[in-house]
Amino acid sequence: MTYLEELFSVAGKTALVTGGATGIGRMAATALIKAGATVMIASRKGADCDKVASELNGLGASGKAEGFAGDVSTEQGVLALAGEVKARTTRLDILINNAGTSWGAPFEEFPYHGWSKVLAVNVTGLFHLTRELVPLLSSAASDGDPSRIINLGSVMGTQPLADDAYSYTASKAAVHHLTRTLAIELSARRITVNAFAPGPFQSRMTAFATGTEEGAQKVGSHVPLGRIGAPDDIAGATLYLCSRAGAYVTGAILPIDGGQSVQHGLTLFKD
Repeated sequence: MTYLEELFSVAGKTALVTGGATGIGRMAATALIKAGATVMIASRKGADCDKVASELNGLGASGKAEGFAGDVSTEQGVLALAGEVKARTTRLDILINNAGTSWGAPFEEFPYHGWSKVLAVNVTGLFHLTRELVPLLSSAASDGDPSRIINLGSVMGTQPLADDAYSYTASKAAVHHLTRTLAIELSARRITVNAFAPGPFQSRMTAFATGTEEGAQKVGSHVPLGRIGAPDDIAGATLYLCSRAGAYVTGAILPIDGGQSVQHGLTLFKD
């Protein structure tokens, strides 16, 4: 193994990626599998996770995938998912809290339940699943090679931008702050906690705007670097934070947004 390969290797590590069947979660899971990790992929639709795991295992990569159902929107779902993970492994090197949901409506019409649903998945479920899995993360951690948690935030959590997704943008700001809080809380256990703050990527959540080539180009035209994010952008960030290269990084909110976090007059999907 060359120095570069060793520095960014995740070979032999075990990971869980929630919401890993689509979008950014699948991009992160794919990167980890290609780099040698065993990755559990969980989302509400277990059949989709099985299908994606089979597709990823067909890549001929050095890692492998397992897919099963997992729902972080309720306490019962979080406990069931944690139990499933504990039944499959006694140690967890990497937890990527990617599962998320959104709700869009004009300010005057935004419904009360559009807050409870989004906060339950994006913040409450993230916190409680992390807490349930800390014993497994602690089992894998060491001074030289901490266990890693990556939470999915958003550029919408760093900028005062709603695009009619009021509960989503608030939830992602909460994820960023919770990430910093947990970074301190878990440092003594040798667990790093960081967050991605992505700009626009193609995913099920953004399909309304990026689902076509024309739409993707239009959204990309609002980004300083002139395009939406690509799978390699997530792959590089994932391998950095999960490998020896990122072992000394914790409490960071990593913008993967083509410059939108420092852009004035920011817009994402609206003209």
